Amino acid sequence: MTLDGSRTGHPAERTYDIRMEDSRYQAVSSRDARFDGVFFFAVSTTGIYCRPSCPAVTPKRRNVSFFRTAAAAQRAGYRACRRCRPDAVPGSAEWNVRADVVGRAMRLIGDGVVDREGVAGLAARLGYSARQVQRQLNAELGAGPIALARAQRGHTARVLLQTTTLQAAEIAFAAGFASVRQFNDTIREIYAATPSELRSRRPGRTLAPGSGAGVPLRLAHRGPYAAEDLFDHLAARAIPGVEEVVGTNGSRTYRRTLRLPGGPSVAEVSERPGRGGWLECRLHLADLRDLTTAAQRVRRLFDLDADPCAVGERLGADPVLAPLVAARPGLRVPGTPDPHEAALRTVAAGSAAGLVVAYGERLCVPSGGLTHLFPRAERLTEAGPPALRALAGALASGDLVLDPGADREETERRLLALPGIDATAAARIRTHALGDPDVLLPDTPAVPPGADPDRWRPWRSYAMRYLALRRPAQAVAAG
Repeated sequence: MTLDGSRTGHPAERTYDIRMEDSRYQAVSSRDARFDGVFFFAVSTTGIYCRPSCPAVTPKRRNVSFFRTAAAAQRAGYRACRRCRPDAVPGSAEWNVRADVVGRAMRLIGDGVVDREGVAGLAARLGYSARQVQRQLNAELGAGPIALARAQRGHTARVLLQTTTLQAAEIAFAAGFASVRQFNDTIREIYAATPSELRSRRPGRTLAPGSGAGVPLRLAHRGPYAAEDLFDHLAARAIPGVEEVVGTNGSRTYRRTLRLPGGPSVAEVSERPGRGGWLECRLHLADLRDLTTAAQRVRRLFDLDADPCAVGERLGADPVLAPLVAARPGLRVPGTPDPHEAALRTVAAGSAAGLVVAYGERLCVPSGGLTHLFPRAERLTEAGPPALRALAGALASGDLVLDPGADREETERRLLALPGIDATAAARIRTHALGDPDVLLPDTPAVPPGADPDRWRPWRSYAMRYLALRRPAQAVAAG
């Protein structure tokens, strides 16, 4: 392959492509849900594209094409399968692993940057020209940033059509479309149905606007999900006023405030995973245009795009980690809906609750025990210890950028240059604020005999979680 991801046409690469497609067809034939979101397949005789686990009759190999993204399948003229709903799959874990421009771009597009700032804004965040970003995404994924964002808008629109009673025009603008006509055309192209027809297929009860019930979502994940461990982690670290965990073990609900572009909002996620591989979520939004962004940020917090099968296969081969992996399949690394908050909390440590009371923004209307948003970096430049002030100042001035598309290596270097930020704090910020799945914490107790951290790549962050749980007394400190 060339540096921009395009094919050279070398015979060996054509052979590789054929083998790759044969492997994908095998996954389709076995309806392997592990590959949902990793790729999509389309059937030329029906004009439909599906997820690999689609329960429909397996099509003949000669009629099948494969795509890296739903947007690429849509761009090729295929419409979404009504049976398997391929737009509702987990995201590919590849985008969390990859640190190159394509991986960074996919994380930013998922956060809604293209809808808010356009392709020029996306390119500026990546440090490339718009033409370079367009070329690299098209070459590797078969779709550019506008097409990828359009597919995401289509999914948001479908969710609103099937879960609310909002008028079509309201949904069009809430989903990020520039006009009702663009909304109607996109829905017809993606789903082969009008908005009214799509709404008539809604699976259950819809919510009236202003009902206060929020927008219900099913946030899909692949493979097993160790919900108890993650909810324990969140409950142990919940900051009063910003977060709370209510209910009893096995049926807990995590609630927290979110700072979103359209205003303060609240997210609720239930502990018990659905049988089909999802977590129940409800979003109470100040502005429905924040739906896509809010859903993606909750997904990052709960590490829902991870590939537990790949993690288990790699770490389970280590003699030290193998019993831990077997005992806790589907372990996740907690992320964050707000990288600034995660970084500031890391440095503030035990003083975070006090900072919320002193500097946090109060909600106009409290929601249960939720009363505040976590303080903005600008409010903390003169608060707390020197390390916190230095970090807050760098974030407030823009000298340090923490967002889903940040260059992780460069960010760590900038963090280490700040007074009071040591290697451990930088590593924790890289793990939880930036979602890096391959971080080895410097303060981890000596690696047990027989373990080889280099063999844990690219899942060393997950290895750290397993090692922390191996030592219950140190679990909180190692989180």
